[in-house]
Amino acid sequence: MSTGGVRNTFPGHLAMLVSNMLWGLMAPVSKDTLNYFHEVGISAFTLAAFRMIGAALAFWLLSAFLPKEKTTWNDRGKLFVAGMLSIVFNQCLFIVGVSFTTPIDASVVTTMLPIATMILAAIILHEPITGLKVLGVALGMTGAILLILGGGQGLSFQRDNIIGDLMCLTAQFSFAAYLVFFKGFIGRFSPVTLMKWMFLSSALVIIPFAVPRIVAIDFSQMPVKVILEICYTVFVATFFTYLLVPTGQKLLRPTTVSMYNYVQPVVSTSVALLWGMTTFGWVKGLAIALVFAGVYIVTQSKSKQQLDAEKA
Repeated sequence: MSTGGVRNTFPGHLAMLVSNMLWGLMAPVSKDTLNYFHEVGISAFTLAAFRMIGAALAFWLLSAFLPKEKTTWNDRGKLFVAGMLSIVFNQCLFIVGVSFTTPIDASVVTTMLPIATMILAAIILHEPITGLKVLGVALGMTGAILLILGGGQGLSFQRDNIIGDLMCLTAQFSFAAYLVFFKGFIGRFSPVTLMKWMFLSSALVIIPFAVPRIVAIDFSQMPVKVILEICYTVFVATFFTYLLVPTGQKLLRPTTVSMYNYVQPVVSTSVALLWGMTTFGWVKGLAIALVFAGVYIVTQSKSKQQLDAEKA
């Protein structure tokens, strides 16, 4: 890859690295939140509702201070579908799936995102499945699974777990479809315009189901720590990260964007190490090396445009 190519795509790589690091940190944070929710009888679905409604309000508030971008009804229809795929189906199916299965199963299933994206990109965008790309995805997935299973817990194959795993898998394919189908479309608008409409549509769909749950919560009894964790999940791990994602989508190929998904277990493991929740060994070191090697290899694989140029 030429120096110019690295310079042109660097903001995209940085955006996806930072967003996935923040999502990785959200894993232990939201786990603590969900533990509290479980203790007081609050549905896990409520946290997803907080994310969608809170981010929608934040994006629309921010847009009030920025230049207006014109969107047609056709554009908004496409953004509605994008919101369903990347936010509603992705987040809700995953959270409901986790309630059926185990966190280990759900985490392993998330490693399928780059594979799903690579397959869809090949079918829809005619992106080549090169040897380097396959090798990179395989290395990254191997490293992520090593990290996830590093706690010594195995996978579960009970009926409820399989149902939950299928829901989590569908969530990954939903997000992969968003990355592939909207690769060209998202470049027409700024991240704020994209997300204000996508999160608005998501919030409108989720509000009828979420409001009864939210109004039943006694926020006065909620610990300050949990409130701060919810704020992190909504405003940092949702609002801020979804500001970054369109930059990665515009500058990088869908499979490359999805490969940064493997950074999340690296961050989660690092946080667990710092908090004394786990220990560091050669397996974790190897796993982290495999993740970053996989991401790097995929970024070096050739795009359809590059292969076409070589043939010409």
